[in-house]
Amino acid sequence: MSVGNISFVRDFVIVGFPGLQPHYYGLVSALLFFVYVCTLVGNAVFFTLFVMTKNLQRPLYYFIINLVVCDVLLSTTILPKIISRYWFQDETISFLGCFVQMFFVHYLGGVCSNVLVAMAIDRYAAICYPLQYHRNVLILILGSWVLSLVGPLMIVIRAYPLPYCAENTIIHCYCDHVSITTLACTNRALYSVPALIYALVVLMGSFAIIVFSYCSIFAAVMQISSTRGRMKTFSTCSPQLIIIALYFLPRCFIYLFGNIVIVMMYNLLPPMINPLIYCLRTEEVKTILRSLFQKKQTGIPLQLL
Repeated sequence: MSVGNISFVRDFVIVGFPGLQPHYYGLVSALLFFVYVCTLVGNAVFFTLFVMTKNLQRPLYYFIINLVVCDVLLSTTILPKIISRYWFQDETISFLGCFVQMFFVHYLGGVCSNVLVAMAIDRYAAICYPLQYHRNVLILILGSWVLSLVGPLMIVIRAYPLPYCAENTIIHCYCDHVSITTLACTNRALYSVPALIYALVVLMGSFAIIVFSYCSIFAAVMQISSTRGRMKTFSTCSPQLIIIALYFLPRCFIYLFGNIVIVMMYNLLPPMINPLIYCLRTEEVKTILRSLFQKKQTGIPLQLL
């Protein structure tokens, strides 16, 4: 479509990794496909264990299963397109499809942050205010998904009607707000600054709440007179702390030193290795897997508790 001498773009071109030589396309696409399959299989195994095992249907695992869903959805949002870009040289994405991808990338990232905050708040209330504590895990989780809609939806609504009448090449592996609005034929400061503020509020606000919660938990635990009681309480919090470190520390590193390769590693590696962390750092899952393995070795029919 054109108006006068101005030509408006109808689709965008995903560059992927800038400077990558064509003879590496097959290797990169195979590697990305391997990561995607491992992500789907690992998270599917954990999800199956959660659904079929009553011992795992506890508050901690309700939070973890939401992180599992976020990981799978985020990988599905990003990976199929970049795999097809290198596997089939399908580098174009429709105008609408690019904005849909942008929405889900930012939305699912916000959901992950809010679920981790909800997990920290739940532990804080349970340990620091045990007498007043009432489990509202489902409310916290539902709130994480609903509240995360607002920011990404507003970002997309403001960015979609901008005039994109120049370059349509996205120097990234997927559509995000910065890579898209950079191509707009207008003053993008009016749109990029609010988006940057939103991202910093989500990241730093969530991180501040989590740090405050676990510092308060640490102070409360140190007041327990029994050494055994302190160790037991710390052991219940350690899986959450490891999960939070996996999500937040790489994200902070990206904001300080990030490039496209580092961003993709952050988006792809945690969803692939998190199921392994969940299994190795939670005693219930290790016990279940050990029991399943022993039954398989002895030929006893498998039946989850």
